[in-house]
Amino acid sequence: MDNYFMAKEILIVEDQAGISNFLQQGLTEEGYNITVEASGDNGLIAALNNPYDLILLDWMLPKLSGLEICKTIRKSNKVTPIIFLTAKDTVQETVAGLQSGANDYIKKPFSFEELLERIKVQFRNTVDDKTEYTLGPVSLKTGTHQVFNADGEVLLTQKEFALLEFLLKNKGTVCTRTDIIQQVWNIHFDYDTGVIDVFINGIRKKLGFTKEESYIKTVRGVGYIANETE
Repeated sequence: MDNYFMAKEILIVEDQAGISNFLQQGLTEEGYNITVEASGDNGLIAALNNPYDLILLDWMLPKLSGLEICKTIRKSNKVTPIIFLTAKDTVQETVAGLQSGANDYIKKPFSFEELLERIKVQFRNTVDDKTEYTLGPVSLKTGTHQVFNADGEVLLTQKEFALLEFLLKNKGTVCTRTDIIQQVWNIHFDYDTGVIDVFINGIRKKLGFTKEESYIKTVRGVGYIANETE
């Protein structure tokens, strides 16, 4: 199932071009979407205004330190995992970094393999933490089993909710018909997937999506994809 999940978005805030280029190339090859900022102020702006899945943060940065960035992010109530990448290596500095709200702390120089494993640990730790998913004007709350659009709460059947939740968890990635049948209907053999069309049309209608809107697109011959309208 991992191949069907949307690529994770990682923000790298690092002023040394050699390090940031190395990280960007390596993590891109691993399938992550990477954004790089070279100054503290721009890094903070990016972190506060975009839904990154993880942030790799240098400590010593121009304009604003990584420590200040981390504290500000946490004060904004964002829970995005943050990993410090820094040459600061005393016990006191490590404690300060973690107390500022960082999830992990890696001392330079570090091996790419170690960093990759640390990143995977953070994603494993947060995979079940998300309780709300959005798609355009629609929000789905897993904890209360509720769906809302611009007009208020939308009542879905249990199976409609499960199908919509599956699409939103994989937002931006094509979900094949076979995968939907297996994961939502829990049927692991050949089955008439035409039933999915009926449920998709019902969900679109209940959510108020028009034909002009493409929040839930049909990928002919493959399946469906939930995505923001371009």
